Amino acid sequence: QVQLVESGGGLVQPGGSLRLSCAASGFTFSSRLMRWYRQAPEKQRVLVASITGGNNTYYVDSVKGRFTISRDNAKNTLYLQMNNLKPEDTAVYYCNVVLPFNNLGPWGQGTQVTVST
Repeated sequence: QVQLVESGGGLVQPGGSLRLSCAASGFTFSSRLMRWYRQAPEKQRVLVASITGGNNTYYVDSVKGRFTISRDNAKNTLYLQMNNLKPEDTAVYYCNVVLPFNNLGPWGQGTQVTVST
């Protein structure tokens, strides 16, 4: 079955960097559209970035130029490189896969990113 496990979060000062990872299993990773979402306290989960099997990428405006989504198909792993982090980036970050019929996979536990002095 589909399994997604996020890691790499932590506490970082404004302007710092983090690299998130998402280990995927249970589906053909290389051909699937993959996404990063985030959920800030008391807010809805929102899309941050996505990457197709052909490495076409999308970013929400608030992270353009700061975040980079990438994938390693040999390792079935999705990444999110986050640079110049801001306090408003504080959230739990989740990865997910777009399955047939536009269904999403099961949500993992996420990884907490806190940007603070």
